[in-house]
Amino acid sequence: MTSSQAEQVLKSVREIIPALRAAGEKAEEDRWIPAENVALLEKAGVFRIATPARFGGLDLSVGEQVEILREIGRGCGSTAWLGMVWVSSAGLVTLYGDKAQEEVFAGGSVRVSGGFTPSGTLTPTEGGYLLNGSWRFNSGCKAADWNLSAAIVENADGSHDEAIAVVPLSEYTITDDWNTSSAAATGSCTTTAENVFVPAHRVVGYGDAISNTTPGRDAVVTPGRRYGLFTYIMAECAGAVLGIARGAYELFLERIPGRGITYTSWDDQSKHPLTQIQVATAANKIAAGEALLAEITGLLQKYADQDEQPSLEEKADVRGRTAFAVQLAKEAVEILYTASGATAIQRSVPIQRFHRDIQGLSLHALLQPNTNLEVQGRVLLGLDPETPFL
Repeated sequence: MTSSQAEQVLKSVREIIPALRAAGEKAEEDRWIPAENVALLEKAGVFRIATPARFGGLDLSVGEQVEILREIGRGCGSTAWLGMVWVSSAGLVTLYGDKAQEEVFAGGSVRVSGGFTPSGTLTPTEGGYLLNGSWRFNSGCKAADWNLSAAIVENADGSHDEAIAVVPLSEYTITDDWNTSSAAATGSCTTTAENVFVPAHRVVGYGDAISNTTPGRDAVVTPGRRYGLFTYIMAECAGAVLGIARGAYELFLERIPGRGITYTSWDDQSKHPLTQIQVATAANKIAAGEALLAEITGLLQKYADQDEQPSLEEKADVRGRTAFAVQLAKEAVEILYTASGATAIQRSVPIQRFHRDIQGLSLHALLQPNTNLEVQGRVLLGLDPETPFL
């Protein structure tokens, strides 16, 4: 059941959908969403939905967070993806010890960006680590307060571990190198850290993050809010992508009245049986993806309520089903875009941007269907998943 706080955020987000859609073309040209989009999400309370209640946040469940991100996707794909990054990364800060959480959540409303490819190093030094490296495709870095950076820990004995550091975004330099045909307005630029000192309490090992076992968390946590790393991220990603599909569906229905089919006797495309089949197929694919996602968030919430983690098999299922839901969303938009006619290629027609955005975002390594279905299939067949990223 959706809480009253979640309902209020949802109501506020639904009211700004027209503004997000209207800003889409300009955002794409600028390769970054307007400051107004960020302000609208801030005013709606979006950047407080993953903040723990003890810091003045809304502390919403994963299902409620996903529903809100899906609504944003109806308005603008890039804004939804950025919202997902800022919200999910803030949620992941709860995997850190109390001291780090107190620093990050000091203001209640917070935007956290992040990269989980360990393309940097953490070298132990007195009191913490020195962080060096560059992280590409760092979505949301242009307007983030903090940044999560995965890195290889170079231990004194020559061994290596993987860890994630949370660092003020001001400690990085940003290279303006994001110029793409998809998700163009996300400004997912490269961030670089050079000998940035990170206190030990702001570094968590991958193992602790995945299993939600970080030491130093003694503060009282709202029951049902301890989620694992990858299952949580993937659910939030799917929410944003399914929102894009729902938005494309709505745009198609708005555009079709009065449209004929060129070089035919059909003066109303909606009367053609093929169009009817296409719309129904797209609608069912979106609904099926949403049902899969609801099942996933229900599973994650069940275990969070028990203060436990899903089994290895269940985590593999989450990976496979999330990727399948994203694939269904992509297929739905492909159908609708194909049925939209040649005039849909104009940049002033929003559905082409929704189509390109979902094509690009579905290529994200976390959402690739083949990779995730392989992991799920291996486990279903009784084999080792051969990946720690569960």
